[in-house]
Amino acid sequence: MSATSDIRITGEPQLDPHICKFTLSHPVYPEGSVRCTSREMAEGSPLLEALFAIDGISQVFVYNNVVMIAKRSEDDWPTLGRQIGSAIRSAIASGRPLISDAVRRRLPSEQQLREKLEALVESEINPAVGQHGGHVEVVDVRGTSAYISFSGGCQGCAASSVTLKQGIEKIVFSHLPEITEVVDMTDHAAGMNPYYSGS
Repeated sequence: MSATSDIRITGEPQLDPHICKFTLSHPVYPEGSVRCTSREMAEGSPLLEALFAIDGISQVFVYNNVVMIAKRSEDDWPTLGRQIGSAIRSAIASGRPLISDAVRRRLPSEQQLREKLEALVESEINPAVGQHGGHVEVVDVRGTSAYISFSGGCQGCAASSVTLKQGIEKIVFSHLPEITEVVDMTDHAAGMNPYYSGS
């Protein structure tokens, strides 16, 4: 039995039927995240080359032990999933670094990500939460994780977790795919004027 046969890969189709999340029992890119949108960009990275060799793959996003795949193919995910699993195992078996240094160098720094996130929060998020007297501030960006805090009407608001999951995360992930996690650092117990206190 080869070493790669021990690697478990679980496919999880997303709400968008053209996207599927593959979670591995083996880390593939613990150093950060990378998004690849073409075969040319994939050149030199065994994992990305193997995935873009499959017909119908339009985009690959890799972080830690997760590979997100977007397709333009009409093939269903069970069919594509077998090819994707084989491609991932083949790349790992090559023994080469899965992502090239050239791709690594093109990745934005934490400071660059923070600046982009701060601009996004001011242009897209704060105008919306401000309607409820709330405000969001970027606390830090470390790796692929963003740390934020709520204030005003959002601090202590019973609906703040919904705002985070169904509003802020969707905006951040769609504009900044390099960020894979948004963490709420707010001390909600200290909120003095929450918009919604719940029952």
